[in-house]
Amino acid sequence: MLLLHPIIVDQIKGAVQFSDEECCGFLFGLEEASGVRTITAMMSAKNISPLNKKETFEISPEDYMDAENFASQHNLKLLGVYHSHISFAATPSEFDRVAAHPYFSYVILSVVENMVEEIRSWILTNDFKFEEETISIINTNQDIHGYRNHSNSAA
Repeated sequence: MLLLHPIIVDQIKGAVQFSDEECCGFLFGLEEASGVRTITAMMSAKNISPLNKKETFEISPEDYMDAENFASQHNLKLLGVYHSHISFAATPSEFDRVAAHPYFSYVILSVVENMVEEIRSWILTNDFKFEEETISIINTNQDIHGYRNHSNSAA
């Protein structure tokens, strides 16, 4: 199960809803022994896909290193990746499946006419098939880490 704070949901929606290309980023938080994951922070990443960015995304190794450093500095785990599908369902494409790794939660947002229509999460099994992961929005008074807009100044 994936638990999301409402502010994280709002930040992810804000990062993806006004783009005509697939947007992507990282999800950080804590994981209980039971497998329940609580996402408490997110970080946007640049889509560097050499293909049609309206239909695919790719994250640079440098952005992954930045994400690992952020997790380490804030005592969090890098638990997943989010990305948007423009005018397409929040289900993984074959491109998503081939690029995915077991363990991560893959949150997909379906964006239609600049509005997030659907948010779903998926985990790649060891036999390389996606299984849907339950998402629950939580509301607590617990402090959470803020949003960091990641940009690549070398681009």
